[in-house]
Parts: sequence; structure tokens; C-alpha cells
Amino acid sequence: MAKVGKKYQEAVKTFERTAYYEPLEAFAIVKANAKAKFDETIEVAFKLGIDTRHADQQIRGAIVLPNGTGKTRSVLVFAKGDKAKEAELAGADFVGAEDMIAKIEQGWFGFDVVVATPDMMGMVGKLGRVLGPKGLMPNPKTGTVTPDVTRAIKEIKAGKIEYRAEKAGIIHAPIGKASFSPEQLMENYRTLGETIVKAKPAAAKGQYIRSVTVTSTMGPGVRINPVKAL
Repeated sequence: MAKVGKKYQEAVKTFERTAYYEPLEAFAIVKANAKAKFDETIEVAFKLGIDTRHADQQIRGAIVLPNGTGKTRSVLVFAKGDKAKEAELAGADFVGAEDMIAKIEQGWFGFDVVVATPDMMGMVGKLGRVLGPKGLMPNPKTGTVTPDVTRAIKEIKAGKIEYRAEKAGIIHAPIGKASFSPEQLMENYRTLGETIVKAKPAAAKGQYIRSVTVTSTMGPGVRINPVKAL
């Protein structure tokens, strides 16, 4: 069994691990226990009553968090001609076509998000084996395959996140940093939660939100009452 650090051991003593808390109270506990030397990321996990083996119960999308994520993400745009110039003006960190593909094939991954214009996907598709496993493959469902590169870049820079239900029906997503106020975390959390609720598949049976847990990068998870999750 892996050993846990002293800070973690002290953190778990500050609250009841098996208890359920109201969202704002849970965020306050997590913030108080985020004592690393860096600004820890606050992440929430929704366990949903869905069966991802069925195509009609798979949930995936993207939203812009009202208070951002607290992290500036670097954006790579695959585009040519006028769209490449547009991407540069919009603030893309890297713009290119064949040259960028060659760099990635050689092992370069100095970016956080990839955007591509539709006409570039035939070329970008060749990178599926390397971008796919890292969750970096552009996808129309998340707005990263689009002719409107300006909007895509601005949304990403403003705090757009992608969410996707894993095999076990769990959606993990960042909702901010430990430096955020509980109210800022609450606003981001509610935006994500309401989006997930709206995405409930018609085929999902029983209780939809089974459990909700919030945690910081180095801290223990705190349970949020799933009945009052939002």
C-alpha cells in the first residue's frame, strides 16, 4: 500500500471522510487543505448512472467556465492561408500545417489544445495514434474542428474545458485553482454540473448523479451531497 505524506494525513483529520457536504462547504475544506507550494488545481468528479458501452449513453462536450480555469493553455492550430493568419491574430501559440505535423511525429508536444480547420483534418487524421491517447485530437463535438478559429482560440484562452464520461461513467474536470474563492469555484462547478445534467441520455435509468467528489491536486477528496449537488 502506498504511503501518504504528513500533510495528507493531517488534511484527512479536518473533516469526516464519509460525510456529505454542501458544495460551498466542500470547496472551503478543499481550499483549506491545499497546502502545496504551488497553486493546486481543484477538480470535481461526477459518477453518473450511465452505461458508456452504449453509444447513446456516451457523454462528451466542452464548455467555457465563467471564471476560467486559472491556467493559460497553449493552443496549436492546424490551418493554411488566411485561416492561418487569422489564428495568429487571434492569439494562437503555434500555427502551421505539414511543419507542425512533422514536429509532432518527432515527439514534440509543447501545447495543451489542438484546433484544426475542417480542410486540415485529412492531414491531421494521420496523427490520431499519437494525439488520440493524449486527448488532443481535434473533434467537432468539442468545437476544436471549426472554420471559426478566432472563436475557438478565444474560448480556450477564456477557460474552455472539455469533459467526457470515462468507461466507468465518471466525468473528471478542473473547476479552478486553490487561489479561487469558494464562490468562484461554485460558479464554475454549477456551470459544469448543469451542463452535465442537460446532457442526461434518455436511456439512462435510475439516479443520474450517483456521487460527486471534489479534490485538490495533492489533497484528499471531499464528498458533495449528490441530492443537493447543484
